[in-house]
Amino acid sequence: MKFPLAMTAGLAGYIFRNKMRPRPEWQKNAKPGTDGTNPFRILPPKNGEKRLPHPMIAKRFPIVLMLEPLHACNLTCTGCGRIREYESTITERVPLEECLAAVDECGAPVVSICGGEPMMYPQIGALASAILERNRTIYLCTNGMYIKKRLAEFQPDRRFYFNVHLDGMQKTHDMCVEREGVFEEAVEGIRAAKAAGFQVCTNTTVYKQTDMAEVEELFEYLKQFNVDGHQIAPAYGYSSVDDREIFMTRDEVHLKFRDFARVAEKYAVRQTPLYLEFLRGEHDFPCTAWGNPTYNVKGWKGPCYLITDGHYKTFEGLMTQTPWESYGPGNDPRCEHCMVHCGFEPSAALGINAGLADNLKMLAWTLR
Repeated sequence: MKFPLAMTAGLAGYIFRNKMRPRPEWQKNAKPGTDGTNPFRILPPKNGEKRLPHPMIAKRFPIVLMLEPLHACNLTCTGCGRIREYESTITERVPLEECLAAVDECGAPVVSICGGEPMMYPQIGALASAILERNRTIYLCTNGMYIKKRLAEFQPDRRFYFNVHLDGMQKTHDMCVEREGVFEEAVEGIRAAKAAGFQVCTNTTVYKQTDMAEVEELFEYLKQFNVDGHQIAPAYGYSSVDDREIFMTRDEVHLKFRDFARVAEKYAVRQTPLYLEFLRGEHDFPCTAWGNPTYNVKGWKGPCYLITDGHYKTFEGLMTQTPWESYGPGNDPRCEHCMVHCGFEPSAALGINAGLADNLKMLAWTLR
């Protein structure tokens, strides 16, 4: 199986319970004029068609919490919006107790610890341990450079993954992160983590210049280290990253992923088959941004991991004051070419727009 049976059953049970009986306090709609109001122009429906509401708009609940305990990083990656957007608070950290309060308040079964570089967080080992005590699954997203140095602060667990960012082979990756030698250090981190009994997966961002044959070469190279899986998604054009030449339109994403199904089958890519079909233009989903809420030094970031129109003091505030119907492709110009997993993978997991064949496909993928 791609994931341990207990983890798979627990997540499936969580989704089923919340789809049947979503928490009512999270389903209120934003009032006009509140802090969450979308200040951007709403696009008219294409071809004069009536825009349909999101099928889960009244059954909102989180699946993956994107927890950013800090935004500081030892790298300045070309496509990273965090170190630019949060430049004024780059030295701030979320206290450990506040991180755990966010985990409890949100209740999502999966926590992605990201940043910045979370391995620079002084209490990262204690944070991971406390989240595991709450029976959550953790993906610790890291550039890999601090794994060897801080590995002793962690204990292997079936619910814990080091998620190492690699955007290509050595020359390409070092160019993306703007420093030589990073690829080699990341690989050494992967090697050390696997030798110590940890689960490790990788995360690859695809840009306009990405050679998909090199992505396959990377996955083949990583087989020697028994990496447990791979995640992949197209880059999103942050407003804080003024370099439109590296980001793709939706049509360009379709072309880039056109032949990726073969690679996904061969190398245990962790993205669901429905999301990969979405990237190829064979499936359509609405954005389900509330499925992957973000918490950082300024609070709950809304509306999503990528766009910031406000920060909220409480998770309920994020869920109820954000005008969700104003976002997504066809609603907000900033969303037109976004296809990243934090907005659309939850839609696949929830089975939105899925038929019987799609559900069987998802089951087969889970059990494989």
